[in-house]
Amino acid sequence: MTYLTAVAITLALLISLLLAALHLGFRAPRIRERRTPADLGLAYESVPIPTVSGKRLFAWLLPVAGADSSIIILHGWGGNAELMLPLALPFHAAGINVLLLDARNHGNSDADTFSSLPRFAEDMEHAIDWLRREHPGRTQRLALLGHSVGAGAVLLAASRRNDIDAAISLSAFAHPEWMMQRYLRRFHLPGPLLRFVLSYVQWIIGHRFADIAPISTVCRIACPILLVHGRADSTVPVEDARAIVQGCPEARLTLLEIDEAEHDSVDQIEHHGHELVAFLQRHGFAAVPAH
Repeated sequence: MTYLTAVAITLALLISLLLAALHLGFRAPRIRERRTPADLGLAYESVPIPTVSGKRLFAWLLPVAGADSSIIILHGWGGNAELMLPLALPFHAAGINVLLLDARNHGNSDADTFSSLPRFAEDMEHAIDWLRREHPGRTQRLALLGHSVGAGAVLLAASRRNDIDAAISLSAFAHPEWMMQRYLRRFHLPGPLLRFVLSYVQWIIGHRFADIAPISTVCRIACPILLVHGRADSTVPVEDARAIVQGCPEARLTLLEIDEAEHDSVDQIEHHGHELVAFLQRHGFAAVPAH
């Protein structure tokens, strides 16, 4: 075996190990729901929602009698509907129907080969279609809310549609490539190998990062958008949210920065629930007190 052959084999093995590590590293942990909205005194329905490839999504519908406005809430990577329940409370109390959704490979939804921002968006769009088809009287006005990768999915879904009245993004990254580079920095990869990995991930998910990046998708959204971001977020720094705002000045964007909130600080954001509700009310979501 020549030296060059040995080097080539070694490099191929290293690349194979790296790609295997990437697949494992980006496999979403599954956390199943343990509590239900009933534990918080809320009436609810467990509903199955069909999505692509014959898969079914798990969701909770929290109805409000007489309410014609709804919001669909989507968790982030490794999350589930239960973890987003605290954020559902202020909307429900304000008289807005709430649909809490589990993406594929998450919570109690069906498994699939892998998860990605575009697949989160696919699941969100099927939830939108289901809610409009099954509950047309509850979707006279419809808002979307997502956290982290779920926020990116909300913005991607809203950019494809003209039937969304408001979107709320919690802790969204500005660009998937920026997020990937932050994650891969720990491996100290040389430039060419880093570029190969980024290209490989785009090939696997079937989308160019630039096409699905929130910094791009917000420019294609017609409805009002509220960006919420914690100033203590070390996973996705608040500069990402500011970059989204600066990158598309023509978008109908509002930025709410929250002191001391970290990336997964749903409880901190819950304290600002009245501001999220007020944002929807400013854009035509009528209050119908929940009973």
